[in-house]
Amino acid sequence: MAPLTTEDLIPQILQALSSNADPIQSNVVFPQQPFESLKASLDRLSSRSMVTYEQVEREEALLEPEAETIVSHGSHEARVFEAVRKAMSGLSIQELEKEVGDKTVTKLGSGKAFKEKWIKKDGNSIVALVDSINDVTRDQLRTIQEKRTHEPKILADLKKRKLLKMQKIISFKIGKGPKFALELVKEETDLTAEMLASGSWKTATFKPYNFKALGAEQNAGALHPLNKVRHEFRQIFFEMGFTEMPTNQFVESGFWNFDALFVPQQHPARDLQDTFYISDPKTAGRPRAVDPEDKRDYDEYLENVKQVHQNGKFGSIGYRYPWAEEESLRLVLRTHTTSVSAAMLHKLALKSVNGRVPPARYFSIDRVFRNETVDATHLCEFHQVEGVIADYDLTLGGLMEFMDQFFGKMGVTNLMYKPAYNPYTEPSMEIFSYHEGLGKLIEIGNSGMFRPEMLEPMGLPKDLKVFGFGLSLERPTMIKYGISNIRELLGHGVDLMAIQRNPAVRLDKN
Repeated sequence: MAPLTTEDLIPQILQALSSNADPIQSNVVFPQQPFESLKASLDRLSSRSMVTYEQVEREEALLEPEAETIVSHGSHEARVFEAVRKAMSGLSIQELEKEVGDKTVTKLGSGKAFKEKWIKKDGNSIVALVDSINDVTRDQLRTIQEKRTHEPKILADLKKRKLLKMQKIISFKIGKGPKFALELVKEETDLTAEMLASGSWKTATFKPYNFKALGAEQNAGALHPLNKVRHEFRQIFFEMGFTEMPTNQFVESGFWNFDALFVPQQHPARDLQDTFYISDPKTAGRPRAVDPEDKRDYDEYLENVKQVHQNGKFGSIGYRYPWAEEESLRLVLRTHTTSVSAAMLHKLALKSVNGRVPPARYFSIDRVFRNETVDATHLCEFHQVEGVIADYDLTLGGLMEFMDQFFGKMGVTNLMYKPAYNPYTEPSMEIFSYHEGLGKLIEIGNSGMFRPEMLEPMGLPKDLKVFGFGLSLERPTMIKYGISNIRELLGHGVDLMAIQRNPAVRLDKN
């Protein structure tokens, strides 16, 4: 029977059911009809209660080409035995191959025949040990060819020998429904003005509403996982009284990115291997006031930075090297958002009244750029989460207490601290937490108290202390969403559908 469309199948299904008292089998009545067409027809009839159906799944064993050859000519071992039996005085290996006519059949059949003790080696010849044999493999394959099935153990053995394959067969058991009829009554989908005027709506059959039907999928936009986690971090900062810093300037001068932070000009981080330098233009202008209220002499600030690096100042002996203004004006893609923090602290000094500035809390979450080797956990571009607290009578213990509170709002507890080195903070600490999934301590952030060599050249009072801390946005995002390779989070290899399916993140706050 040639394949039929859904419209052609429906009357044939109804006709077949009307002439049978019992339910019909689709594979018997409609053996050549595609599964999709049958399913669509049955779903349509079933929705009107005209038929009932049950989907039946089973597996059939199908012979491979090699198995069909065995059914026709006998198994490999039987063919080898027959060749040896016919030669009364036995055959050598070469003669056996010639007699069988297939080197592969000879090799495989000989092993099986030796194992069954049908043949044996006598000197240089192979001779038969029995007069006749039962070709079990051929009989099994014949049964499978006729019935499409056999005992599970036999099927598994023949499948292992690659003589057959299993095929999934889907059929339907179809019966009459409570509203069975030989005709498919047309169902109206809308109540029209004409039907109301003529009164035909009283006898019309209306298609029932399917309240379980899903609407069309909306191709709406979706937030990237980084943006979802970023939103959560911002809420935590706002809860703790922070103000967000402006971080829309990706290109910085070496002055704000390094020198203002007391990073020496010979520091390895300023090498081409670690920093992206701008080629056009190569340098920036000298630092100057942007805020109209800023009446300070920036030449004095530049001189303070030069002195604290070159000769020492504000109680520091400095680095004792010839500081070059040209180097400080080279343009770079910012390597951290701490350059923005430095500018904000410098601006904070404007608010000094009688040598005292008000306490402040700043944060930023934005992109930074480093000349890294790209691998599963590093990219040349990533996001830094940074916080700065400026206040009086701050201590290292207070920083640790704050870190416990900050990470506690994310559900990260039991922090451990390790002394570290940063050019612009002293003391400095790396922050670790035990990761249950990895079963080990992992670094989750860096922190410290900004050095006087950074703060006092800005005009900030000596007794003002500043905490600084930072972490990446990518690492917590990868942990939260179970992403092992950062290239699956950012770049051309990102699965856009995965981004759309990912749920909004909720950090496990305490």
